[in-house]
Amino acid sequence: MMLARRSFTSLLPRLAVLLAACSLGTALAQTPKTLRLIVGFPPGGGTDAIARILADKLKDELGTSVIVENKPGAGGQLAAQALKAAPADGSVLFLSHDHTITILPMVVKNAGFNSAQDFVPVAGFATFVNAFAVSSGNPAKTFNDYVAWVKTQQGKGVVGIPAPASTPEFLVKVMAEKFKLDLVAAPYRGSAPLMADMLGNQIAAGVASVPDFIENHKAGKLRVLAVLGGARQAALPDVPTFTELGLGGLEDMPYYGVFAPTGTPKAFIDTFSAAVAKVIAMPEVRSQLSQMGLTVGHMPPDQLGRRERAYAQVWARIIRDSGFQPQ
Repeated sequence: MMLARRSFTSLLPRLAVLLAACSLGTALAQTPKTLRLIVGFPPGGGTDAIARILADKLKDELGTSVIVENKPGAGGQLAAQALKAAPADGSVLFLSHDHTITILPMVVKNAGFNSAQDFVPVAGFATFVNAFAVSSGNPAKTFNDYVAWVKTQQGKGVVGIPAPASTPEFLVKVMAEKFKLDLVAAPYRGSAPLMADMLGNQIAAGVASVPDFIENHKAGKLRVLAVLGGARQAALPDVPTFTELGLGGLEDMPYYGVFAPTGTPKAFIDTFSAAVAKVIAMPEVRSQLSQMGLTVGHMPPDQLGRRERAYAQVWARIIRDSGFQPQ
């Protein structure tokens, strides 16, 4: 009896290894041969660029093909609806920032999806801030210069935004109220066409994410004059925050994350989240994303879910105070 007990005890470490291997094998077996990573904005914008950086490394980490699929329209609404209709088998995921997941359901009467019911968080990988920029044809070198310039235009100005009823639109409303300006938000179908019009001096100013602006700002093709957030951005150390300019209350930082249809197996979610953590820890990936103005950091599913809920509370108040009515 004693010998049998010793034999069984000696087998325990090997059994633990076998069980772990079986668990990993099950998770990997659930990884599809082709994974579609939906993006709700057109090619050429910041979100698209970020998705392609991650997809390039995730295919090796997961051992499967990862295809970025652009479904632009309605600020990511069409992409979110596509995710809701997708099979919950891990073959389709949605890479999105805060607007589609958090803001859009609060500003659209019939979004066609409910983030809390239809999606599950998979992995967060970065936070970022929105920024205000002017085209090269605008004479403003600082934000105060821009305010003064608008006043020479009878106080009227047009500011481009990547999507209607988005955080950039609400920022335009807050700017107009704070600085006593008559500003109109002009919505585009994503940041790429907005950038094209700004670079062509077809529109004098715009609000979008730092990743959307950063490359052209560094090239001198447009000028970022202010950023949101509680501190200046490492990628734009000379650009003041709106808080510094007297416009507080917008310090909470938006996020980027990956989401799956509700019902997606937990084993796959955990595997994919771990793969994202490994990819963003790669020096070349971290460098690329940081240079785009992102603050890189992995958020497992539960943490991403908490951030989503907290961010929704902040913007629910801002939207309510603005008097905006869902459309």
